[in-house]
Amino acid sequence: MVSAAASAYSAPKTILVVGDSLSAEYGLARGAGWVALLEQKLREQKIDARIVNASVSGETTSGGRTRLPALLGKHKPDIVVIELGANDGLRGLPVAAAEANLRAMVSAARAGGARVLLVGMRMPPNYGRDYADKFFAMFGALSKDVKAPLAPFMLDGVAEKTELFQPDRLHPLASAHPIILGNIWPHLQPLLKAK
Repeated sequence: MVSAAASAYSAPKTILVVGDSLSAEYGLARGAGWVALLEQKLREQKIDARIVNASVSGETTSGGRTRLPALLGKHKPDIVVIELGANDGLRGLPVAAAEANLRAMVSAARAGGARVLLVGMRMPPNYGRDYADKFFAMFGALSKDVKAPLAPFMLDGVAEKTELFQPDRLHPLASAHPIILGNIWPHLQPLLKAK
């Protein structure tokens, strides 16, 4: 008899991660980032899923929006994890433009038959409280509006600890990536259950 846990995850899944340097292992040894740790976790839990990490350092929401259709066509993912926005925020780009790009990505992913997980981000306070608040709130509002799950802040438990960052103070060390995965996993796991 098949166990309930095994049957819940029975069909193999393809997970496409579309992110920026935080998901692309910037400054880390290969295999040390949260996406590689997710791959290990899936194997340990005997969840049949293949991960395609299409993250690019420096990527903005408009870059991700441009690249997504080809990625969907090539990989036919069941789940798309959208981890973008940090570079829009660091460049002070309009929050409304980032939201429009993320919304278009959610629509494109769903049109391709995928479920979507949004990954939220906060800006450091030196970007101005008004902008930082609007930027962070945008993820929650979009998640509600498009009814997509949200990992509210991928750097929760990391952002306030300078010792967890590389010298640039922007990119977390490998030691922070298990925490990052811990912030994302509870929101991703339900999407892995069979449709």
